[in-house]
Amino acid sequence: MSLSILIAFWSVSILFVITPGIDWAYVISSGIQGKRVLPAVTGLLTGHLMAALTVAAGVGTLVASQPMLLQVLTAIGALYLLWMGLNLSMRPASISRDQVALTSSKSWYIRGVYLSGLNPKVLLLFLALLPPFIDPKSAVSATSQIILLAGIHLVSCAAVYFLVGFSAQRVLATRPHAAMIVSRVSGALMILIAIILLLEQFYF
Repeated sequence: MSLSILIAFWSVSILFVITPGIDWAYVISSGIQGKRVLPAVTGLLTGHLMAALTVAAGVGTLVASQPMLLQVLTAIGALYLLWMGLNLSMRPASISRDQVALTSSKSWYIRGVYLSGLNPKVLLLFLALLPPFIDPKSAVSATSQIILLAGIHLVSCAAVYFLVGFSAQRVLATRPHAAMIVSRVSGALMILIAIILLLEQFYF
């Protein structure tokens, strides 16, 4: 895979990561309640990894047997990005102030795995996010490419989630205004990227 594709993917991936949502709320709660950021974030990342491997196995096999399917998945992914962007622009995401009442580190980890790994929205995210950046002409298999892209996404998740968790008090103090700005900017960029992907599929 070329460096330009990896950079383009990261640019899209980070938009999802920095948009406030249930993952942000969870790591903020873990930061407020003490030294629970590490197990909470590790749990979320484990769940994301499970979802990514599921998508990699399924999509990689399908693309290998049905190359034209990649175009269909790319179009679907672009439409999902467009839908997400419109929703974020019109209804900016917010972070709940409600704290999760968990005690042990193990509980925080398990809850994190559940929140991300068993969340259908995470699977949809990877189905939309990964296929458009697969290079069918690459010597690397589609499955390997997806795993590589998922790894980049997980690194971004780890960096942002740890930052948010360890600065939980400050994030909560500035959340109402900052979350709306981040959501609207992310939404606008998602719309732009979705349009570019659709144009590439149907006009180039």
